[in-house]
Amino acid sequence: MNFQESIIQGIQLAFQNIFNHDLPLEQISLSPTKKEFEGSYTFVVFPFLKVSQTSPENTGKLIGDYLKANVPAVSDFNVVKGFLNLVLNERVWLDLFQKIYSNPTLGQLPSNGQKVMVEYSSPNTNKPLHLGHLRNNFLGYSVAEILKANGYEVIKANLVNDRGIHICKSMVAYQHFGNGETPESSGLKGDHLAGKYYVKFDVEYKKQIKELIDQGQSEEEAKKNAPILLEAQEMLRKWEAGDEAVVSLWKQMNVWVYAGFDATYRKMGVNFDKFYYESDTYLLGKDIVEEGLAKGVFFKKENGSVWVDLTTEGLDEKLVLRGDGTSVYITQDMGTADLKYRDFQIDKSVYVVGNEQDYHFDVLFKIMRKLGRSYGPGLYHLSYGMVDLPTGKMKSREGTVVDADDLIQEMIETAEHHTKELGKIEGFTEEQAKELYEILGLGALKYFLLKVDPKKRMLFNPQESIEFQGYTGPFVQYSHARIAAILRKADQIGVNYRSADFSQVSELAESETGLIQILNDFERKIKMAGDEYSPSIVAQYLFDLAKEYNRFYAELPIFHEKDLAIQAFRVALSAHTAKTIKKGMSLLGIQVPERM
Repeated sequence: MNFQESIIQGIQLAFQNIFNHDLPLEQISLSPTKKEFEGSYTFVVFPFLKVSQTSPENTGKLIGDYLKANVPAVSDFNVVKGFLNLVLNERVWLDLFQKIYSNPTLGQLPSNGQKVMVEYSSPNTNKPLHLGHLRNNFLGYSVAEILKANGYEVIKANLVNDRGIHICKSMVAYQHFGNGETPESSGLKGDHLAGKYYVKFDVEYKKQIKELIDQGQSEEEAKKNAPILLEAQEMLRKWEAGDEAVVSLWKQMNVWVYAGFDATYRKMGVNFDKFYYESDTYLLGKDIVEEGLAKGVFFKKENGSVWVDLTTEGLDEKLVLRGDGTSVYITQDMGTADLKYRDFQIDKSVYVVGNEQDYHFDVLFKIMRKLGRSYGPGLYHLSYGMVDLPTGKMKSREGTVVDADDLIQEMIETAEHHTKELGKIEGFTEEQAKELYEILGLGALKYFLLKVDPKKRMLFNPQESIEFQGYTGPFVQYSHARIAAILRKADQIGVNYRSADFSQVSELAESETGLIQILNDFERKIKMAGDEYSPSIVAQYLFDLAKEYNRFYAELPIFHEKDLAIQAFRVALSAHTAKTIKKGMSLLGIQVPERM
C-alpha cells in the first residue's frame, strides 16, 4: 500500500469511528495542496457535512486529529475553511524518492496488450508541407509516443492524398509551363517544385476566368469553363482510365514530391511505420456498401444512390455511394478503415485531422459502429484547431502559406541569434553550436505548438516561442542543461549519488518535498495525456517540473552543503529531475541539450 492509499483508508476509518458512517473508498480523493498553504495533500470536507453534522472547520479538525494519531504518513495538518491540508512525515518523502529514483522503467507503463494506429500527416502530393502540417505531424508523433508509454503497441500511419483534381492541377500547369524542369535543374526540393505549379495553375485559372467574363460569360460560367480547369478534369478521367502518359507524369512528379517530404520529415524528427496511398484505396468500400444494404444499415433512393440515415443519432441522411456507382470520400474511408484492421488487427484507430472534418468523422465512426465492426468503439478523431500567424490566414493555392521547411530554418536561425546574444555557447565547436541551434529551434517550435490543448485554435508567435524564460521549450531545455552541468561537477568531485542511501538524510526542505511530489506525478500525467490524447498535459507538467526545480536550485545549495548525505541526496534529486525532463520531452519529440 502506498502512502496515498494509507491516508485514504485512514479517512475511511475516521468516518467510521468519529461519525459512525461507512464511506466508500471511491468517494475519497486527495488533491495537491495549493502552494500558499502548508501541506502536501488536501482532503475537501464540504461534500460530507451532512454526514459529520458539524461545521467544515470542525469536521476537518476531527479527521485531521484522527489521521495524525493513526496514520504514520501524516505528521501534522491544518484546516482552512473546509480544506483539510495534510503535512506528511519526511520519511514518507524519502522512501517515495528512493522508490521512484530506482525505477528502471521511468515513464513507461506496463503493456496493456492493445494495438492502436495513429494516422497523421496525410499530405497532398501537389504542395510542400506548411505550418498547419507541422501542428498535425507534431501532434500525431507525440500522441503515438505517449500511447506507447501507456503500454500500447503503436503503428504510426500516413495516408497520402496522391490523386484527385488538385493533383491534376499541378500536373497540367507543369505540362504547360514546366519546360522539363526538374528538382536538380531548378535547385528546388521536389515538393516545392510541385507546389510552384499548383500556384501557377491558380494564377492561370484566374487569368482565364477574367478573359471569359470579358467575353460575356457570368463569373459562375467562367469558373466552370476555364480551359485549364477542363484540362485538369480531363486529365483526372485519363488517370482513372490508366492512360500511360498521364500515369507516367503522375509517377514522376510523385517521386520528386516524396523525396521532398522525406527530407522534411527527417528535419521534423517524425517517422511512420506504414504508408497508405489514396490511389490504392479510393476504390475500396463499395463491398461495404453492399454489406450495409444487406444488413439494412443503408438504403437506396430512386436514382440508385445509397444513403445512411443517421437522424436518430442526431445527424442527417448521408450519401455513401452515388447513383452512377462512383465513390464519395466516405465510401473510400469505410474501405480504408477495414483495410487498416485487416493489416494490423488494431483495437483503436486515432485520426489526427483538423476540426473542419469533425462532421465527416462523426458520420464515418457512426457508420462503422452501426455495421458492427469490432474496432468501431476504438475509433477516435483527434480534432485540432488551425494555426494562425500574426499576419493572418494561409492559402496554399495563392502561395501565401508558411512553408514548413522555411519556418524550421527560421526557427533555427532565431535560436542561433538568441543563443549568441545570451552567450550560451562558450567552448562549443562550430559543429556543436550548429547542433544546439537545431535542438533549440525545433524544440521551441514543437513545444509551442504542443503546449496548447489540441482542440483550441492557436496563434503561433516565433519570437515568443524561443524565449529562455516563461512557458517555452527552451526554458525546459535550459533547465536540463543546467542539471547536466551539476552532474558533471558531481562526478568530478566524487559525489556518490547513483547508489546513495537516503536513510542518512534527517530533514527535508519544503522545496525538496515539493519537487519529489511533482516527480512522483509523472506517470499519472502520462496516463492522463494518453487517455485524453493531449500532449499539452505533458508540456504543462514539464514546465511545472522545471519551474519547481529552479526554485529548489535557487533556495538550497548543493555543492556548498557540508552534510555529504544531504549533498548526495540533492544531486540525486537533480539527476532524477533531468531524467524525467529528458523522458517527458522525448514524448513530445523534443531533444534536450547536455550543455548550454
